[in-house]
Amino acid sequence: MRLAVVVLAVVVTACSAAQPQGATPSASVGTAAPRPSTPDGRAATPGAGKLKFTEIAALERPVAFTVRADDRRLYVAEQGGKLRTTDGDTIVDLSGEVSGGNEQGLLGVAFHPSGRWLYLDWTDRAGTTHVTEWAYDGKKATGRREVLTVEQPFANHNGGQLAFGPDGHLYVALGDGGGAGDPEGNGQDLGTLLGKILRIDPRGGRPYAVPDDNPFVGKEGARPEIWAYGLRNPWRFGFDRENGDLWIGDVGQNRWEEIDYQPAGSEGGENYGWDVREGAERFRPGRAEDPVDPVIVYSLDEGRNCSVIAGFVYRGAKIPWLRGQFLYGDFCAGWIRAAPVDDLERDRRVGEVEQLSSFGEDHDGELYALSLSGSVYRIDPA
Repeated sequence: MRLAVVVLAVVVTACSAAQPQGATPSASVGTAAPRPSTPDGRAATPGAGKLKFTEIAALERPVAFTVRADDRRLYVAEQGGKLRTTDGDTIVDLSGEVSGGNEQGLLGVAFHPSGRWLYLDWTDRAGTTHVTEWAYDGKKATGRREVLTVEQPFANHNGGQLAFGPDGHLYVALGDGGGAGDPEGNGQDLGTLLGKILRIDPRGGRPYAVPDDNPFVGKEGARPEIWAYGLRNPWRFGFDRENGDLWIGDVGQNRWEEIDYQPAGSEGGENYGWDVREGAERFRPGRAEDPVDPVIVYSLDEGRNCSVIAGFVYRGAKIPWLRGQFLYGDFCAGWIRAAPVDDLERDRRVGEVEQLSSFGEDHDGELYALSLSGSVYRIDPA
């Protein structure tokens, strides 16, 4: 694992050698995944624009972003353990409880669709992953409750993304448990939650309920919480607010970074191939059942590439030429690219953010970019 510039080489850094200098990457489209499309079937227009990144806050190692129903404030998780608003308020402080490793700490945040409950994904001093709930009235977080805990065999590849899907369920990203090359084989093992995206109902039971239509409910030897598997370190994923498509950034090992795709209406159960495959290529001997190709891959042998950061499909109003394009970037190289969802090979570089750690989306579909060096940027037309 290469050393982080600040502390993060974090959740996001691929376990590859130092990157040579060179060109920025180009995306390529996989063959097995269904081709994404705009809801109305029209082609997205790439346009010729660039983006401007306007700093709206300076925080301490921001890594995750969310908004709350009927609340115009922007909430940002700092890796060191604090959930803060961009206007400076501290909502929850776990700084005395989180672990301090490069890929540990406070990693994810989401609000229940009602806005009444707050969820944080974080690792404790022993390295165990927690998904923890608080009741929240817009002023004070109370009634702390543990929803999910998962022991981690190593300190890296913790995932951390939390998001409520269009179906109202909570989706939780967990990496493969760490160690180079998935030494425990967790990515393809349906008997563990590691290397998976989970789908649970945190308010439907104690500590949570599993939706009856999850793909592995009732399957012997499989954890029913699993929604998708075969993932190495799905640091960030996001739902398309208009059609429900799911876009997943999975951090690679030695050669490839990838974006995976799950169409709206999927019944779940997709296998994205790790650790038998990295990108669309074989990584080690073994069998991955019905693997789904990534829709975007780029090489770790180009430029300073190290770790993919998945963003969102832009559905806002401020930047008309960007509408219907998926934004993603790389942590070390800092570039940000936009790809029309109906023609991902027509991607283009649209900006750069040093130490890009995450993207965010507000109530209006406008996008934000977070830098591990401290800045929270609003993405504006140039």
